[in-house]
Amino acid sequence: MAPLASPIPAPTGVDVSFWMEFAKGMLKPLAALAIVAMAVVLSFIQKLEVEKEMVYAIIRAFFQLSIIGFVLQFIFTHNNIVWILLAYMFMIIVAGYTAGQRAQHVPCGKYIAGVSILVGTMITMLLLVSLKVFPFTPRYIIPVSGMMIGSSMTVTGVTLRRLRDDLRIQQVLVETALALGATPRQATITLVRRALVIALAPVLDNVKTVGLISLPGAMTGLIMGGASPLEAVQLQIVVMNMLLGACTLSSIMSTYLSWPFFFTKTYQIETKVLISQ
Repeated sequence: MAPLASPIPAPTGVDVSFWMEFAKGMLKPLAALAIVAMAVVLSFIQKLEVEKEMVYAIIRAFFQLSIIGFVLQFIFTHNNIVWILLAYMFMIIVAGYTAGQRAQHVPCGKYIAGVSILVGTMITMLLLVSLKVFPFTPRYIIPVSGMMIGSSMTVTGVTLRRLRDDLRIQQVLVETALALGATPRQATITLVRRALVIALAPVLDNVKTVGLISLPGAMTGLIMGGASPLEAVQLQIVVMNMLLGACTLSSIMSTYLSWPFFFTKTYQIETKVLISQ
């Protein structure tokens, strides 16, 4: 695969050339703030009252991306498995917390989401490395993990929230099935399937329309970095495959881990979980 771009050398001590190169590279991102300014002005004219949130969001994104850039530069330079695992676990923790926030009324939602994302992405990554699709180096593992974790986070959060909401709506039907001798899993299997289908629908739509509506981020980045379009397509196919696999594994795992919390040990619905709005 062709080199994407000449990387900025890692700083050693007080390296003036490094900081000059970094400052020069930030000119284009700063110029792109004109677009944000336009959005802020439009928000003010339309009285949407989200101007402060826009400014806060873009400033936060700037600092977050700048910090992660230096962190990745450090990890890539040292090429140590410990740093790879630490970065991976940090992303898992943040993703689990975020997905749990979406399903905040699900008991232990943050832990369930975190474990589900961990299992789904880890199995997918192990398969990719075992099949020698990607080498186990930070330059590949961390970006690939980030893409899988981000997509799995969204799908897992939607799955948990939808399952809980559907259980609250269909409470009478589930209680009837339990009264007739069904296990909690049997009584909620239709709800589980519906939650999974709804959560995975955007991922499936994205896979089906990839390249027809817009060029995906990984492919666009490679092309802009100077890689051949054919090489970019090859990588994007791998990316779509791994995202579909990781999201499916994570969402299914979240249903297996969450449904016991909706029921008591005597196979009755835990009504206090459904009462909270």
